[in-house]
Amino acid sequence: MSGAGTRLGVGTRFRLDGETVEVVELASLATGMEVILKDARDRLARMSVRELLTSDRAEVIPKDGGPAADDVELAAVVLGRLTKEERKEVLERAEHVREMLTGYRSGCEELARPGEPRPEYAPGLSLGKRYAAKAAELGLTVRSVERWARAFLEGGEVGLAPKKAQVEGGLSHADPRWVEVAEEVLGEYKEESRPSVKLVLERVQARLEERFGPDAVPLPKRTAGYRWMHELERRHPTFRLSTKRNREIADRPDGVYGKLRPTRPGEYVLMDTTRLDVFAFDPVTLKWVQAELTVAMDWYTRCITGIRVTPVSTKAVDAAAVLFQTYRPRPIPESWPKEAAWPDHGIPRGVLVDAEAVHGPVTGAVGPALAAETVIVDHGKIYLSAHLTSVCRRLGMSIQPARLRTGRDKGPVERFFRTVREDLLQVLPGYKGPDIHSRGLNPEKDAFFFLHELEAIIREWVACVYHRRPHSGLVDPHLPNVDLSPAAMFEHGLARAGYIEVPRDPDLAYEFLEVTMRTVQHYGVEIKGRRYDGPGLAGLKDMAGSDVELAKRRLPFFADPDDVTRIYFRDEERKWHTLKWEHAASLQMPLSEEALQFARRLAAKQYTYPNDRLAVALLLERWNLGLGNSLVERRMALRLSREQAAVDLPEEEASEVNVLPSVARVLSLPEQPSPPAAESDEAELGDDDADDLEELDEEIDFYATALKDVDDDE
Repeated sequence: MSGAGTRLGVGTRFRLDGETVEVVELASLATGMEVILKDARDRLARMSVRELLTSDRAEVIPKDGGPAADDVELAAVVLGRLTKEERKEVLERAEHVREMLTGYRSGCEELARPGEPRPEYAPGLSLGKRYAAKAAELGLTVRSVERWARAFLEGGEVGLAPKKAQVEGGLSHADPRWVEVAEEVLGEYKEESRPSVKLVLERVQARLEERFGPDAVPLPKRTAGYRWMHELERRHPTFRLSTKRNREIADRPDGVYGKLRPTRPGEYVLMDTTRLDVFAFDPVTLKWVQAELTVAMDWYTRCITGIRVTPVSTKAVDAAAVLFQTYRPRPIPESWPKEAAWPDHGIPRGVLVDAEAVHGPVTGAVGPALAAETVIVDHGKIYLSAHLTSVCRRLGMSIQPARLRTGRDKGPVERFFRTVREDLLQVLPGYKGPDIHSRGLNPEKDAFFFLHELEAIIREWVACVYHRRPHSGLVDPHLPNVDLSPAAMFEHGLARAGYIEVPRDPDLAYEFLEVTMRTVQHYGVEIKGRRYDGPGLAGLKDMAGSDVELAKRRLPFFADPDDVTRIYFRDEERKWHTLKWEHAASLQMPLSEEALQFARRLAAKQYTYPNDRLAVALLLERWNLGLGNSLVERRMALRLSREQAAVDLPEEEASEVNVLPSVARVLSLPEQPSPPAAESDEAELGDDDADDLEELDEEIDFYATALKDVDDDE
């Protein structure tokens, strides 16, 4: 075999900048060796040998044959494709060949084994006699051992490997035109339903005949065609995976993957919404709903700074409410454990011997307060609304939309959604799986948690488990062996960067709320039939009858649609005031606008002239049934939703989800006996008549007769 080198001297040809040149003279100078080159038009050029051999502009044209980088597969690659048994067989066959050629299995006399050389393979014998002796020893034909020897002399051990290991690829024997058309046809099924291999082969054949003419391109046999399609499946998944997964793979960028690299907490905040794989129960309408989860995540620490669970579908105000939580985190409930409180910025609690002795009782928020510099969102209307974008612009927050249909641009938050599903939702009753193929027979019968309870569970799980558990994605290259949790990463990022961006004024968070322009009357402010009043309106109630223009009398009021019991107002001195609803005193919890609208419709079907006080009273009666403290009352709510009665949950081993206070409180509700028939109809309270379900109008009629007020009874 020729060596890997070639001669460089007068007459050696090179391909330089696309032209063929020839060396006509060598010169040794003080700066090094140089050559004089002449092209086809007798033009001369001088070039150093170092540049000629190392530059990408030049390529030598060898005179003799020899190994090249792209002619054959490497020996290590071919042997690496073999199984352990195949590799052992190849090595044994090589020993037989070396014994035929040299008389020694090792190939040299210095490494001779005991008894070598054997008489039938003595070096003095002719190769023909040695081939015949080896064929008789192994029970093969002489022609077979001759092929072994020829293959060994040409390629060494690689020449003795099976042909399937020496093939460069499964499409090496396919016509390039067939491969091109096959890839073209497979690419057309990116957004189509999954075809069969037979259909694709027929379409490839028809297109080849149309483009190149009949019998112009050799077609593979049926077995080879299926094998080649199997090879193309690696490049263009079409037949094996789900069509949804195939579309995701087809939409991957062709270039090198890249991502933003945050350097401190608050630099990038990711926002996204997903539909939860669990059924929930709306306590207002007493209907099964699918919940959507909207979160805001700090990219550097993977901390969740805002959470919101809403029925389908999420609105722009919900996205603004999540950013509201990022500016003003919620306080921790009293039922949560102490470790759920977010550590104060500055000295971590972990380095103190007695944290409570220094800081006092553990009080704080459920997450960090951050003023995001850049918010990364998708192209949903809720994230690109005029209100949200204007507030972000006013607060100096840059909104960066991700690329269309490119979930990897928000990879950490997408991974969080998967963690929520695998670590939390699938252990809750009512879990229905990520798709229809993973759904159980009747997951609705186990749907046990109300919508607000589901949000409380997710929020508590994030604070107690997710923020405290080490994450494999949180790695500091300078500390590769340290397991970091989001809370620890926050402290690490604060110490590393030296600062974080926090809201300079917590009241800036009010600007995320919806703005309603209203005039101030003598009784206060009226918004959608609700009247609000408070000390902040002093001096403004006399403007209604004045000659001031209407445009100047209309003032901005900020309302939270999830709590209509109060609105916020900023006076001329730029101070914020809270105005309360006139019926807020009768409520012990926030009341959403959707709940109030439903209460008004409920009261309108029962009373001719209902008011908000009556509507709220009826809604509270309905809520007392839906938010009961026993399983019996919850079964009554399930019956009103036209579904089967809830079943008792089996006892299982306690998990990190079941020990959460919000989950444990619901799972440990007492099983109270049903009221006697004298107080309520047994047919309405029983669990055995789930088949006789009533429609929603009949349910409202039931309330119309069961919840009459005292005046009507008199």
